[in-house]
Amino acid sequence: MRLKATSPMSTADASYRSAFRPDLLAGQVIVVTGGGSGIGRCTAHELAALGATPVLVGRTLAKLEGVRAELAERGCRAGVQVIDIRDGAAVHDGVAAILAEHGRIDGLVNNAGGQFPSPLESITDKGWDAVVRNNLNGGFSMMREVFVQWMRAHGGAIVGVVAPVDFGFPNMGHTGAARAGMINLTQTAALEWVHHGVRVNAVAPGSIIGSGLGTYSAEFQERLKTRRTHIPYHRLGTEAEVSACICFLLSPASTYVTGLVLQVDGGLRLAKHNWPVPEHRAIAPYDPFGQSARPEFLKGQ
Repeated sequence: MRLKATSPMSTADASYRSAFRPDLLAGQVIVVTGGGSGIGRCTAHELAALGATPVLVGRTLAKLEGVRAELAERGCRAGVQVIDIRDGAAVHDGVAAILAEHGRIDGLVNNAGGQFPSPLESITDKGWDAVVRNNLNGGFSMMREVFVQWMRAHGGAIVGVVAPVDFGFPNMGHTGAARAGMINLTQTAALEWVHHGVRVNAVAPGSIIGSGLGTYSAEFQERLKTRRTHIPYHRLGTEAEVSACICFLLSPASTYVTGLVLQVDGGLRLAKHNWPVPEHRAIAPYDPFGQSARPEFLKGQ
């Protein structure tokens, strides 16, 4: 049986203009891996705006503390836990530490991940293992420990952040394989854990604007600049558009939803069809956060 939410452990962040009501997740403790930047950072801000206490997980304490300081400036509380999700023992101990401090884990956002562009023939065993350990093994370890240490007895919601991989992932074969594994893991866990009151879903973001894009090569950046013409929306997505979908899947509104992979891609999955889309700006970006960093090479896009 899932525990009912207690009184709020954080003050709702009124400055984040979420589409959801401020007390939607009041009293809940939600772990966000990769919470120090990008989609994880944005999601932490929205969770705080909805009354939850986000617990930021990552490898770099300074980045996590930076986001916690941002939230504190907005009158919100957050937890911080340094965990290298690639290390199963560290995950076990880190989840135990979160429970010792916060007393519960109502939700897990399995967001941490990383990759680098490369054709398959150039990926070394070391490079392959590094990406798969982070994007697949680490996600599994977090799911397992949160389930075993809390959700098996109390229920909860897990949301993974994967990628659209239905038609291959050229130049990203390592993360494509890992994300495909996470999709299957999401569906498997949804079935195995449903009788414990645990829902397991995922979001699959397409091309999303974020500071991390600035770390890619100039060639890859040029490809991204032209990529919008292949997306039916004719623009890249925002971190807040992904965060909103994550929050929906954590909320009571998705109670009858499990095993779903929600595509957040501006219709990119449909672009395989030979249907010309006229140049347009018909669907404006949704960005209630307003603090996401736009890489320099995308200025004016």
